[in-house]
Amino acid sequence: MTTERLLKLPPLESGDRLTRAEFERRYAAMPAVKNAELIEGVVYVASPLRAKAHGQPHAAMMTWLGVYSAATPGIGSYDTPTVRLDADNEPQPDAVLRFEQNGQSTISEDDYIEGAPELIVEIAASSASYDLHDKLRVYRRNGVGEYLVWRTYGQQFDWFTLKDGIYEPLAPDQQGIFRSVQFPGLWLPGNALLSENLAAVLAVLQRGLATSDHQAFVESLSTSQP
Repeated sequence: MTTERLLKLPPLESGDRLTRAEFERRYAAMPAVKNAELIEGVVYVASPLRAKAHGQPHAAMMTWLGVYSAATPGIGSYDTPTVRLDADNEPQPDAVLRFEQNGQSTISEDDYIEGAPELIVEIAASSASYDLHDKLRVYRRNGVGEYLVWRTYGQQFDWFTLKDGIYEPLAPDQQGIFRSVQFPGLWLPGNALLSENLAAVLAVLQRGLATSDHQAFVESLSTSQP
């Protein structure tokens, strides 16, 4: 695309109704925009992100997922990747966990995730309205197996798991620990998360990683590699 063509493209603005191809063209022409999404054909450009309401919780979730993926060869964690789901939806979720081989998604030649990752996390500081409505429906329809939403202003946490095409809330166990359905050993203590006690979050995760279920999962991943 020539410089002249880039200059003629209209700016990417929230509320625009675009095809996915046009969304990508305008997004590529605006390098200053770091987070924009296409949800049901409508553009959402993120407002400036606040440190305590978004930046710090986001970092905590990435640390949690990063430790899990480091201990689980064959599983990859991704920070705000663009995900091509279908013709009308190209979200940029806060965090993604996916099977690197033989999963629902692939990495395209131009380095985007295509298809539904197995797990998506959103930090809903000021966007709970569409994270828990429009995006939830899009992720459900496209088969994202687990969807986590941390509502930082209200200090609430939701973990949904896909069953028979419907998202059902995942309840914590008697100790208050959420346990992933698709990723054995991926444990999360809800109260520690909401109180931003990252040390406690990681300590519980280490307990999950030490289980026989996680070891069996790692072994199954190693045998499934091409």
